Amino acid sequence: MRLRLAKASDANALARIHAACFAAPWNASVFAEFLRAGGSFAFLASAGRAFAGFILCRVIADEAEVLTLAILPSQRRRGLARRLLAAGASVAGARGATALFLEVADDNLPAVALYRMELFVSVGRRAGYYAASGETPVDALVMRRALNS
Repeated sequence: MRLRLAKASDANALARIHAACFAAPWNASVFAEFLRAGGSFAFLASAGRAFAGFILCRVIADEAEVLTLAILPSQRRRGLARRLLAAGASVAGARGATALFLEVADDNLPAVALYRMELFVSVGRRAGYYAASGETPVDALVMRRALNS
């Protein structure tokens, strides 16, 4: 697996991966807008010639946020999410962030376990944050990891 910084021209690839992973995917214009915005960055991971996943982050002042992390189902459980989190945390720290935040559905037990293993701690909850059409809303855990400590 190789990681590289994503460019706005990668927006279609990011949208395809996101659509394969989430019930309410973001479109390419959303990704392009984030990648053109100051403070935002993404890493794309490739397996051979194909993209396998990505992380999209944003740094504002001394805080950073994982906006989304997506790994294709066929590429999961290979350590890719850990590598992407490490890359995102490294860039965020280099840009002056002292903490990295994210939100995760509280019923996404594999993701919650991964984030805890990566030293994220729960610092809050957003009731009914994830609400897919026709489904019961799911709470989001707000998690935080210290950087540069």
